[in-house]
Amino acid sequence: MADPTTQSAQILSSLNASSTKESTYSVMELVYWRDPKKSAVAFGMSLLVLLSLATFSVISVLSYLLLALLCVTITFRVYKSVIQAVQKSEEGHPFKCVMEQDLTVQPETFRKYVDVCLTYVNRAIKQARHLLLVEDLVDSLKLAGFMWLMTYVGAVFNGITILILADVIFFSMPLVYDKNKTQIDKYMELIRTRVEVTLAKLQDKLPGAVKRTKAE
Repeated sequence: MADPTTQSAQILSSLNASSTKESTYSVMELVYWRDPKKSAVAFGMSLLVLLSLATFSVISVLSYLLLALLCVTITFRVYKSVIQAVQKSEEGHPFKCVMEQDLTVQPETFRKYVDVCLTYVNRAIKQARHLLLVEDLVDSLKLAGFMWLMTYVGAVFNGITILILADVIFFSMPLVYDKNKTQIDKYMELIRTRVEVTLAKLQDKLPGAVKRTKAE
C-alpha cells in the first residue's frame, strides 16, 4: 500500500502541473490573439498602466484607477436607485449578485499557487548559483556579455520604457512569428549555428581547455 504522504505529494504535484499548463494555455491564447477582444483589452490595459506609470507616480496611478472605478460604481448605484424609486420596484442593491459571491481565497488554492511560485524560485536560485559561482565558464561568460550589453541598454532606456517595449513585443512578436514561422526559424537556426561555432572556438582557446560539464 502506498504511503499517504507520497500520495499527497503526487496529487499536489499533479495539481500544480495542471494549474501551470492552464495558466500557460491562457497566456498563449492572449499573446496569439485567439480571442481578439480579450487580447485587445489585456494589451490596451497593460499598455495604459505602463504609460501612466511613465508619466505619473505609482501612488497617482493607483489613486486615479480607484477613483475611476468608484466614479463608475457610484454613478451606477445612484442611477439604479433613482430608477427603482421612479418605478417603485424592490430589486435591491445593483451589485447584490457580486456581493453575495464568495471572493475569499481558499487555503488549498493559496498553497497551490505558492508551491508553483516556489518551484520557479528554487529553479532561479539554482541557475543563479550555476552562473555566479562559475560552475560552467562558458555560461558565466554568456551572462557577463549579456550584462555588459544591458549596461548600454540601461544608459538609453529607463525601466518603464523597457517594460513598455517588452509589453509591445510580448503581444506582437508571437503573432508575427506565427505568420512567418518558416522564414524566422530558418534565420534563427542560422544564427544559433554561428553562435555555437563561435562559442566552441572560444572554449577551445580557454586556459586548461575548459569543457562544458552539462549535458547538451
